[in-house]
Amino acid sequence: MIKRDYYEVLSVSTEASSDEIKKAYRNLALKYHPDKNPGDNESEEKFKEASEAYSVLIDPEKKSVYDRFGHDGLRGEGFNGFSGFNSSIFGDFEDILGNFFNFGFGDVFGTRSHQRNSYPKRGRDLVLNMEIDLKEAVFGIEKTIKLNRAELCSVCLGTKMKPGTSKSVCSKCNGRGQVRYQQGFFSIAKVCSQCNGTGEYISSPCEKCRGRGKVNTKKEIKVKVPAGIDTGMKLRLEDEGDTGDKGASRGDLYIQIHVNKDEYFERQNNDLFCQVFISFPKASIGVKAEIQTFEGKELFIIPPGIQSGDILKIKGKGIKNINNHKKGDIFVKVNVETPKKLSKKQKTILKEFAKSRGEDLDSKVYLKREKIDF
Repeated sequence: MIKRDYYEVLSVSTEASSDEIKKAYRNLALKYHPDKNPGDNESEEKFKEASEAYSVLIDPEKKSVYDRFGHDGLRGEGFNGFSGFNSSIFGDFEDILGNFFNFGFGDVFGTRSHQRNSYPKRGRDLVLNMEIDLKEAVFGIEKTIKLNRAELCSVCLGTKMKPGTSKSVCSKCNGRGQVRYQQGFFSIAKVCSQCNGTGEYISSPCEKCRGRGKVNTKKEIKVKVPAGIDTGMKLRLEDEGDTGDKGASRGDLYIQIHVNKDEYFERQNNDLFCQVFISFPKASIGVKAEIQTFEGKELFIIPPGIQSGDILKIKGKGIKNINNHKKGDIFVKVNVETPKKLSKKQKTILKEFAKSRGEDLDSKVYLKREKIDF
């Protein structure tokens, strides 16, 4: 059988780095692994081919021989397919694929036995939603939240056993934490379903926590919400999540923020938008205006002749930036109200006013060449 070029098999160049070779091999291995394609001989052959190419190209010495003499050179070095693999090369196969398939290569290539993972697990992270008002987002606030989180069992203190009892070696995996079985070319190891990889069996679990080592407990925690926070932002409270296994750290608590809509102000980043309504005379003459902001009353000038829809800016009176504390602005949209009912006298006055400006109230309106912003 004619062997394909190893670089062609992995689809990498002759100048590929070790990281590129590993990445290329991993992609092929995940695609053609027999565990994902049971009974597919073609996939199994492609997996073997990719593994063989990887074993050569990842080894600097073999790669050098292959680059100079090709497959014949490797045969001269005593390499003949899988039977001649340098087992040390496959020590990192588990790092490449082990976490994905949950198996080890130790028994396949004789590199090492797969030891059970006895490290205590870190506690689970928790996520809670919190709704606050816009005013609370502007100034920041401290709130007390209630949550259920896992705490170490007060009876077994996290050992999961009934006090006075002890653990025994798991009978299914003989304490290894894994069960091995043969599938085609490979001897595959999977986490033991009886002990969940611990290698130990508890015959008398704690009655209070039912062998979990933890119990759900109601807690109250004070949360400081900083000024300037916005919808979609998260607060991280370190070590406020579920407790870990005995000897492991807690998880974290994440607070996801949602800022409710305000009656008068709309927020865009660190700016606030609002609108006011004024009469035609005020718009014509110009006035001093006052609005109530979150920080108190704010005076500003509406200039003479302002048009309905014009926007005025009150600089530096918006929301504080959560990172640099620089404040945004307030933008005020001015709406000019037209009176719907007029007395006879008021109509006469307006007609005189129009006449004084040279307006003909009976004239037709005209179109204006200007972009319309609906």
